[in-house]
Amino acid sequence: MDSLPIGDYALLSDCRTAALVSREGSVDWLCFPRFDAPSVFCRLLDPAGGHFAIRPAGEFQASRRYADQTMVLETTFTGAGGTAVLTDALTLGRNERGHDLGENSPSMLARRLACTDGEIEAKAVYAPRPQYGDIDPPLGSGRRRHRCIGRRRTAALGHSVAFDVDGAIATARIRLAAGEAAVFVVAHGMAAPPQPAWSADHIAARLDDTVAGWRSWSAIHQSYNGPWRELVLHSGRVLRALRFAPTGAIVAAPTTSLPETVGGQRNWDYRYTWVRDASLTLHALWVAACPDEAQEFFAFLADAAASQLERGDELQIMFGICGELDLSERELPHLVGWRDSRPVRIGNGA
Repeated sequence: MDSLPIGDYALLSDCRTAALVSREGSVDWLCFPRFDAPSVFCRLLDPAGGHFAIRPAGEFQASRRYADQTMVLETTFTGAGGTAVLTDALTLGRNERGHDLGENSPSMLARRLACTDGEIEAKAVYAPRPQYGDIDPPLGSGRRRHRCIGRRRTAALGHSVAFDVDGAIATARIRLAAGEAAVFVVAHGMAAPPQPAWSADHIAARLDDTVAGWRSWSAIHQSYNGPWRELVLHSGRVLRALRFAPTGAIVAAPTTSLPETVGGQRNWDYRYTWVRDASLTLHALWVAACPDEAQEFFAFLADAAASQLERGDELQIMFGICGELDLSERELPHLVGWRDSRPVRIGNGA
């Protein structure tokens, strides 16, 4: 598989971590439980890096949008026999509203495929590859559940359809008529105890609750009335999505090693906070009418810098999302990189 254009991906966030979903319904990047954690899916950086795809089995056309005033993605698939909508979200904590978004996010990716017209046949492929694709985990099976274990942590797949397991890959064929839906969840946690099974109603309720959470945040950030209003308000949501809720830090990007030029070597890990860029981020937050987020981001920067300044050290150009100073860099030679742009790096030596 050739690497897709970067612009083909949409962002999901629970205000602690992020996922990237392609136009064809494949989650090709996801780190649990925080932005800078090792990935569960990283096909973005290597065809064998792991993914979770849900798409029609035959030819189709796809369009997508975010549900109104949210970071919940809706992808509409139109095929010869019918139409289906795939809804994707990194779920927020139950009943989180307003500025509480991300306070208790459960590290859970929820997906719902609903047939809205005619009939549709779809295929789901679940291929987790923890630790940046370094582990091909055999998938343990249970009733409506499959678990992969990577160094004491699990990614558990819950679902409402039957999957066939072959080693480290689970696949399902799905037939839906108008009004029917299939639901899926990938949840992260420690290897023991095992994750519970999730009902279709439970997964649907978590999606609906996440929509309500994002809309409650958007409702109190509506005071911008200048040019390009809807784009500015959505940009505010994106900045909130890139914000690590426990500390108020904002990452420069949710990914690592996307190159400045195709095939080049300037492939850096951007899942940190850059001091240089912070002034522009703070200005953007004020323009988008997000004063609380701006103040908390400034407080994070001040706290992160304080220990260095008190010791008389030179100010670092970036900090980890909990204020970490040691961001030691290393290469991952087993990954080929986006469009063969080596090396893939994690950490940042700058």
